[in-house]
Amino acid sequence: MKKTYKIEVDCAKCANEMEAASKKVKGVADAGVNFMTQKITVEFAEGADEASVMKAVLKACKKVDSDCEIDF
Repeated sequence: MKKTYKIEVDCAKCANEMEAASKKVKGVADAGVNFMTQKITVEFAEGADEASVMKAVLKACKKVDSDCEIDF
């Protein structure tokens, strides 16, 4: 399953780093952060719990930029 969420990201470099961090989260099959549209697209691994995976994605993104917010 693939879903898109609104994300607050301040620069393209941060977006790239958040994308890389998101891809390492358990339960994420693939992820992409678009700085221009301020959106993150997450493809969940088979059987992954969306809510717990998104909490982990947010935690990973906050390590890149502590002000990051994801609307999920």
